[in-house]
Amino acid sequence: MSTSPRNRTVVSCTLLVVSLGAGVTACGSGGHPLSGRPYDAADQISFNTPTGDGKKADPDKALEVTSDDDGRITDVTAVDATGRYVAGELTADGGRWHSTSPLAANAHYTVRVSTEDEDGAPGRKTLSFHTGRPLTKKRLNVTFGPKAGKYGVGQPVTAELSRPVKDKAARAVVERALKVDSTPSADGAWHWVDDKKLHYRPKEYWPANATINVHSNLQGIKVGERLWGGKAKPLKLTTGDRVIAITDAASHQMTVYKNDKVIKEIPITTGKPGFDTRNGVKVVLGKEYFVRMRGASIGIARGSSDDYDLPVYYATRVTWSGEYVHAAPWSTGSQGYANVSHGCTGMSTGNAEWFFNAIREGDIVKVVNSSGDTMAPFGNGFGDWNLDWKKWREGSALTAGTKETPSAAEQARLRPQSA
Repeated sequence: MSTSPRNRTVVSCTLLVVSLGAGVTACGSGGHPLSGRPYDAADQISFNTPTGDGKKADPDKALEVTSDDDGRITDVTAVDATGRYVAGELTADGGRWHSTSPLAANAHYTVRVSTEDEDGAPGRKTLSFHTGRPLTKKRLNVTFGPKAGKYGVGQPVTAELSRPVKDKAARAVVERALKVDSTPSADGAWHWVDDKKLHYRPKEYWPANATINVHSNLQGIKVGERLWGGKAKPLKLTTGDRVIAITDAASHQMTVYKNDKVIKEIPITTGKPGFDTRNGVKVVLGKEYFVRMRGASIGIARGSSDDYDLPVYYATRVTWSGEYVHAAPWSTGSQGYANVSHGCTGMSTGNAEWFFNAIREGDIVKVVNSSGDTMAPFGNGFGDWNLDWKKWREGSALTAGTKETPSAAEQARLRPQSA
């Protein structure tokens, strides 16, 4: 039997209980040797981090806690001063715990370890340490978008990185640190558009009148070889009502829904053959009271029969290449009957003014039944919703190739019903 002071105390307490007889307690509640306060486990465990004398731990190295042969580790929590927890793994025999997520540089950590000895008595040990600064000055800063404000339910969140990230493991570190929380809640995922840009969207559109908070836990975290997380300004967005405009190029009608109720039906004209309007979901990018539109901007030769140079009012932009919903008083005779535009959606000045005032950035304009191609997901505005959810998740370093967990509602629906 071990003769450490800790175990001698347990033995003497046990003998004292016997000598006092039944009904008398000693050494803690009920007199049981395991009911006493946790002992100091300092002599039972060891850390691989330096403490005292101004020494700092290397953030490049994993945190490790080991136990001697007289006991075992039962739990470890490690958290920095900002509240970020360090993930870790404990061996089955309780002999070793090591961190599996990176430590932050220039950070203060508190580690709390729970143990038990050969007799099952609980021990505790708390350790604090600082990590040093990284040797490199390369920082990966993040800029979230759009700017803070109120948007429609289709608005994606964007993250622009200051440096390219190509390695899959490094991308996973970045993604794990970029947090998006909404109230009401909405399950979503990041999608890597390219090496320096990510978009975040829910499986469905955002809830109406939601609050969306975006922040980064990347600062001080090692992302990859000689690359560390830098600063990021948090972002707060809100959504308005659920406004969706369905443009039917075949029936030449636009139907506008607000919170799933029809609030307006508008006769329209869309792109004629050769200039067909793109199908698919488009997110409103902005509104311009006046735009001068020229055929040369979309590649039409000057002086040709299709050339134009027009003053346009109440223009709601849906692509960066120049597709708008706008006033087209020159085509009112065709609106509701034929498609005669060069790709935009035209309507009367009165209807365009109403639409301009009813719509906001981030609202949805969905084109159906056009002969045009489907809008690309990226590069010409926000076509993010034209990727189905499975393909969207494939663009994530965390969810690609994983099976989606059913929502609470789906789990309830699939749960067997009792007779």
